[in-house]
Amino acid sequence: MKGEKNLEELIKHMKPRLNNGEYVFVSLPNIDNIKREDTLFEFKETEGITIVLEKSKADALKLKYHFVASWITLQVHSALEAVGLTAKFSVELAQHNISCNVVAGYFHDHIFVDKTDGLRAVKVLEQLAD
Repeated sequence: MKGEKNLEELIKHMKPRLNNGEYVFVSLPNIDNIKREDTLFEFKETEGITIVLEKSKADALKLKYHFVASWITLQVHSALEAVGLTAKFSVELAQHNISCNVVAGYFHDHIFVDKTDGLRAVKVLEQLAD
């Protein structure tokens, strides 16, 4: 199943969805004691393994974090080789003073913004799509 590459179509059909919950980024030297089903994703860096998980799960595991985020999913199936989508929406969010952390999945782009900016970020993205 191929994703969309055309930037105009990607923007027009983003359909940002604010997912329920609060999410945190945590860096650990290893994740042997973390259940895979408790994480959204992991990324290996030289300094440690970054995991993203629900804040409540991180709290239960007594993990340290510094940023609580809302998670927005762009429901358009974007191709991994599509050009310009991240640049377009990140510039628009920045113009509204909203920081974003982007993760590309196989089918969708996922945006993590400060918890207090979740609803506002969705509105900005919806306006961009219009």
